Amino acid sequence: MGRSRWLGDFGGARMERNVAEVGCCSVTSENLLAALQCAFKLEYLVLMKRKKTLVFKENSSKMADSPNCDLKSLSPLQLFEKVTEQGEKVRALKAGKAPKDEIDAAVRMLLSLKLSYKTTTGQDYQAGLPPKDHVLINNGTTKEEDEDLVDPWNVQTSNAKGVDYDKLIVRFGSTKIDTDLINRIERATGQKPHRFLRRGIFFSHRDMDQILHAYENKKPFYLYTGRGPSSQAMHVGHLIPFLFTKWLQEAFDVPLVIQLTDDEKYLWKDMTTEKAYEYAKENARDIIACGFDVNKTFIFSDLDYLGSSTGFYKNIIKVQKHVTFNQVKGIFGFTDSDCIGWTDPYFRMTRDVAPRIGYPKPALLHSVFFPALQGAQTKMSASDVNSSVFLNDTPKQIKTKINKHAFSGGRDTIEEHRKYGGNCDVDVSFMYLTFFLEDDDKLEQLKQAYTSGELLTGELKKVLIETLQPLIAAHQERRKQVTDEVVKQFMTPRKLAFEF
Repeated sequence: MGRSRWLGDFGGARMERNVAEVGCCSVTSENLLAALQCAFKLEYLVLMKRKKTLVFKENSSKMADSPNCDLKSLSPLQLFEKVTEQGEKVRALKAGKAPKDEIDAAVRMLLSLKLSYKTTTGQDYQAGLPPKDHVLINNGTTKEEDEDLVDPWNVQTSNAKGVDYDKLIVRFGSTKIDTDLINRIERATGQKPHRFLRRGIFFSHRDMDQILHAYENKKPFYLYTGRGPSSQAMHVGHLIPFLFTKWLQEAFDVPLVIQLTDDEKYLWKDMTTEKAYEYAKENARDIIACGFDVNKTFIFSDLDYLGSSTGFYKNIIKVQKHVTFNQVKGIFGFTDSDCIGWTDPYFRMTRDVAPRIGYPKPALLHSVFFPALQGAQTKMSASDVNSSVFLNDTPKQIKTKINKHAFSGGRDTIEEHRKYGGNCDVDVSFMYLTFFLEDDDKLEQLKQAYTSGELLTGELKKVLIETLQPLIAAHQERRKQVTDEVVKQFMTPRKLAFEF
């Protein structure tokens, strides 16, 4: 596989990007909701619209913008931006043939900023390479044909096996979830690790060891994940963060907050606020049907909750005050004509801002991308009913979709397949079984049989069909029990069953 570009931070908790992200953060005993707001998305307000160009105002602190500010008080990312801005100023002065003393003063300031950056981060300043945890988007970069492209809006790879996650980890400074961490989770919780951990589906983390340290020392924390409700029906890929979060909640016995970003979908999709809110309520039914405990779980819609919670809004503007326009452009890749809404890589910004407003950084767990039926190279879309199996599909539809559309790693003929075997690394039916088949031994047997040629593609698809049909049927039955009153209970702000 060629060089990887990762232009966001694993796509946030947005399963329509085919990726899951679960955040964990410590909470104060005084106010759970006030503490968790620092882990929620940045809200940037569109101030005016002229000739289809949306102009937005930078909300930055005086400390970050003042040339005479105390450099020791700046974060690594702010220092990086200061150096970048000063470098541009020096180049502009030289290009404009400014007086020598003015250029010399600007150069001295640049050298001073670079020294402060190295003192703070322990590394030399390199243009376009921000410090760990802060990855800027280079909109001018030309994409090579064989590279991976992963940003808040796109997932592209030329490799039929999918994205090279080891390269993403190295390039963007997260930490691989290794056997030691999995064993520590098992020791701490007394629970067998979830299959998503055992099989490397959740493959990377930031500071999960600190959450385990807090748990081992009986200090409280909460779980956070979310969903961008872009369609009425969710598909099986959307289940990944919720199935795993449910296991985490039960294993650690902690509160859970689930955010439905219907306002984001209104801003970015062609839909009304009413439709976005309707999708949020329908998606909430599917989420609740996963089996969450109403006494330990709070689900909220941005459109519904933001205007009613003064504490929520106060924390939003605290975060806004500590984020500059350049940070937003760098992290999200916005241009001056983009509409500003809430979007995916906010966790990275949160980790930078949280300590400066009195909260610890949230820990993160990242999952691999969930492939479309047509293969790991193909983008899954909620608008394409044949790109995945949906939670409202009938048994017949599930069977038809898998038999007709699931990309095969088998050979062209039965004779060749028997002789050379199939390729589980690219076979979508096997990939899906990796997510949904609980039995490790059976999964390994299927892999060996398919790789050896003993098991044919049609037979492997049959196993997947027989795995998904009862799983989805059971989900549909649970969803029928989720009444309007049940949804209201989950989405009503209230004290959860914890004494923090």
